[in-house]
Amino acid sequence: MRDTREAADGPAATAGNAPSPLDLVHTRIWREEPEPDNPFVARTASCRGYDVYGTLAGNARWIDMLALLLRDEPPAPVQLHALETLAVALANPGPRDPSVHAAMCGAVGGSAAAASLIAALSVGAGRVGGAREVHDAMTMWLHCGRDPVAWQSWTGAEHPIETWPQREHVPGCDPHGVSTPLPVRQLLAAVAGAGGNACWLRDHVEQVRAATGCPVSFAGVAAAVFLDLGYTPAEGEMLYLLLRLPGAAAHALEQSAGGFKRFPFYSIELETA
Repeated sequence: MRDTREAADGPAATAGNAPSPLDLVHTRIWREEPEPDNPFVARTASCRGYDVYGTLAGNARWIDMLALLLRDEPPAPVQLHALETLAVALANPGPRDPSVHAAMCGAVGGSAAAASLIAALSVGAGRVGGAREVHDAMTMWLHCGRDPVAWQSWTGAEHPIETWPQREHVPGCDPHGVSTPLPVRQLLAAVAGAGGNACWLRDHVEQVRAATGCPVSFAGVAAAVFLDLGYTPAEGEMLYLLLRLPGAAAHALEQSAGGFKRFPFYSIELETA
């Protein structure tokens, strides 16, 4: 992406002496100049100094914008390719995934679009295959490095008021898995070109499985890529939530059109006490 930035320091420009609502917002990410006749509408907008509507729109890819929102400088092309590759792989976890199934349940029951997406975010936020597991895996890597044996004994420093259930497996590994799934291997091969943790994980995926007793999961691959791009665990957690939403939206739309009689409910066996 060609650098066409302008200086973005200082408060947002205002029309005349009228204060802009954004004069009270302090952000290094975004700068706006309001329309002369409407201070609530932006005439120009800059992201990290790049003119969003005059330069980025039509020239930058969605993945460029996503990376720019998180960092002052865009990542190197090989790193950006790894992020885009990961985004494609995570875009649709599929109807087997609990977060997608939650969105489908909301849609088939007639919930609003926002409710279906919130259901996907809520169910996909946890410590077993969810975004919090990515956060945990990234934190574990930062403390233990590339040492699967150390991962086994890592407990982590929990927050004094922990909102999540207790961790019960090595983050980034599938506690229900036996062998490393083919899609995980294929994704590792696709993102390993950026080097770093993703490359190491590709070359030691079986060593990780043997040491932890569980195969690497998509959450583990995502954690490795996010660390390679210099993202923090909090940023990785947020990205994982965001990148998995398109599939939840698509399956929710599909199920809302099909009706509850065709909805793929899981089989349930009831037992009397």
